[in-house]
Amino acid sequence: MDCVLVRVLMVITSMLALSYAKSVEYSRIINKGLPSLLPPNGDHEDLVINLPGQPKVDFRHYAGFVTVNEEKGRALFYWFFEASTQPEDKPLVLWLNGGPGCSSVGYGATQEIGPFLVNSNGSGLKFNPYAWNREANVLFLESPVGVGFSYTNTSTDFDNLGDDLTANDAYEFLNKWFLKFPAYRNHAFYVAGESYAGKYVPELAELIHDKNNNDNSSYIDLKGILMGNPETCDPEDWRGLVDYAWSHAVISDETHGLIRESCNFSSDNTWSNPECTKGVNEVLRQYKEIDIYSLYTSVCIANSTNASGSSMEVMFKSTSNMMPRIMGGYDPCLDDYARAYYNRPDVQIALHVSDGLNLRNWSICNSTLFSNWADSKPSVLPIYKKLIAAGLRIWVYSGDTDGRVPVLSTRYSLNALGLPITKPWTPWYHDQQVSGWYQEYKGLTFATFRGAGHAVPIFKPSSSLALFSYFLQSRSLPSSR
Repeated sequence: MDCVLVRVLMVITSMLALSYAKSVEYSRIINKGLPSLLPPNGDHEDLVINLPGQPKVDFRHYAGFVTVNEEKGRALFYWFFEASTQPEDKPLVLWLNGGPGCSSVGYGATQEIGPFLVNSNGSGLKFNPYAWNREANVLFLESPVGVGFSYTNTSTDFDNLGDDLTANDAYEFLNKWFLKFPAYRNHAFYVAGESYAGKYVPELAELIHDKNNNDNSSYIDLKGILMGNPETCDPEDWRGLVDYAWSHAVISDETHGLIRESCNFSSDNTWSNPECTKGVNEVLRQYKEIDIYSLYTSVCIANSTNASGSSMEVMFKSTSNMMPRIMGGYDPCLDDYARAYYNRPDVQIALHVSDGLNLRNWSICNSTLFSNWADSKPSVLPIYKKLIAAGLRIWVYSGDTDGRVPVLSTRYSLNALGLPITKPWTPWYHDQQVSGWYQEYKGLTFATFRGAGHAVPIFKPSSSLALFSYFLQSRSLPSSR
């Protein structure tokens, strides 16, 4: 039989099975007495049924597109997981990964904090016992357009991608998403993310805060923000990256001395100094030999095209006056598994991405978007001050074996705020062991994770879930066993 015909028959069979499974699932949900959290009639098609390789769970999850600009055809892809227990009583958390250009579905949802993790051959999913939907309803967003499955029908949109457009589209997404899921409109709301989302998260929070003050009809009950190994302030991030590399024996005393003498990272002319550029390029050259995101673990050898060397060439193709941004997570081998899984026709059908015939090309990071990023705020510290003054909860955490946005970068950035210390530096504990150290400031909490790399939940799933729980409860981390 013709291969195309076989594929068509397989797709039709899959779609019929999916339709039947959904009708059964709707009956099951309603019979359980939980209709209040269902989206309005007509939007039930976002319910995910028969996701290939999915372990059996008792909570519901939804996936699909939200159009954020009708005229230009911009649409963002989301994947939403209800809390595993009592979703009606728990907050809503939006998770964003950075890059810019990297997928929150590929990283956050299925490598870090989601209930399903892609297995080692991309053939299915395994259950994550430390998923953050144990504590909250969690919404993953592929943002901006060009990331993952999110798309635009107007090619010139890619000429204008940057921080501001990303924040505005994310805000539009939220308000339209609440039309699909009105029961969550009044839930306590938090924004969380890591790496370059260290800029996305406060920028979106500021926009929500400003809009709340001007338009009560679209009010979002924003309570706080949570950021891991976040890019925060370019000069301090650069200084921390260099000092961390030196203090962890990645570079020589001579290279460190050259950079200290020739680089002024606060100056717009930093990269016009050839000695500074020479020194920084030597830092990046040495980091190509190891995994910059996790200094003390092995690099991926299984597929040499995804080893740390090639990744670094994308990230650090040149020094410029814009901070190079995060392109990935901990294990580059995991990226291949995710790529294989999300490009499967049956997976795209289940996630309402395609009909199985017209597949969308999914990649975990969009290097073109990264290279052409047009708008990046050099510092979000002024936004921190604004949100602190508004009484919002701000927590920042840092894996202390990450060389890309190292703990020193974050400490330098937070020290620049000049906040009064309300609880001095002290260990915090999980399972009777020191999980890291933390310090509380007036309006902000900073915590480290001992032995964790860039994507902390990959390294420390149990303790990261514990920190998330304390954050939501606005409780201090445990400072005794």
